[in-house]
Amino acid sequence: MQTQSNALAPIAGSGPADRPSRERLRSLVAGILASNGSRPAFSDEDTLAEIGLASLDMVRLMLAVENEFTVEIPQADITPETFRSITTIDRLLQRLQPD
Repeated sequence: MQTQSNALAPIAGSGPADRPSRERLRSLVAGILASNGSRPAFSDEDTLAEIGLASLDMVRLMLAVENEFTVEIPQADITPETFRSITTIDRLLQRLQPD
């Protein structure tokens, strides 16, 4: 299991909304930001574009999500609204991976 340094650690969510999938999503986003030389703290509600993810980064994130969670994201769900934040991506994963 990889560990993140505190410099890369996003602000964690809290309570029941802090699902294991969200932690994995935070790690993916932090990794993309770090590869771009950026290490901002962020929350699950922050707009990913505003914290520094460009359009190519969003494509990288989509592919990373498919790989990490072993899902195929339907074309109709590849939208700016779906990839707005950690929370919106987590909602997508809940639909694609029912409990």
